[in-house]
Amino acid sequence: MARILIVEDSPTEMTVMSQFLSKQGHEVLTAASAEEGIETCKRELPDLVVMDVVLPNMNGFQATRAISKDEVTKHIPVMIVSTKGMEVDQAWGMRQGARDYMVKPVKEADFVSRISAILGT
Repeated sequence: MARILIVEDSPTEMTVMSQFLSKQGHEVLTAASAEEGIETCKRELPDLVVMDVVLPNMNGFQATRAISKDEVTKHIPVMIVSTKGMEVDQAWGMRQGARDYMVKPVKEADFVSRISAILGT
């Protein structure tokens, strides 16, 4: 299974998404800020990053752009999962390098299937 990094500052959201992924047999890594997420991504080189947008200091759009532009991490797909559900937010997220964009709250079946699609499993 895959190693998936979740970048999320809400402990509740982090727990819910971690449980969804763990049930599927994935190894879950976590980061509570964009900066920590970028560092963890560079150090651990996960198979996928699940990125929140509303984070302290640096936002998830900025972090997604940093991951998708860095030579070390640009091959790692990023899926944004955010409460920001307007079309303009989704379009901007994709322009920053995200492979997919989901609006919270996520439904387990949809979340898992979209991650499987990105991973090609």
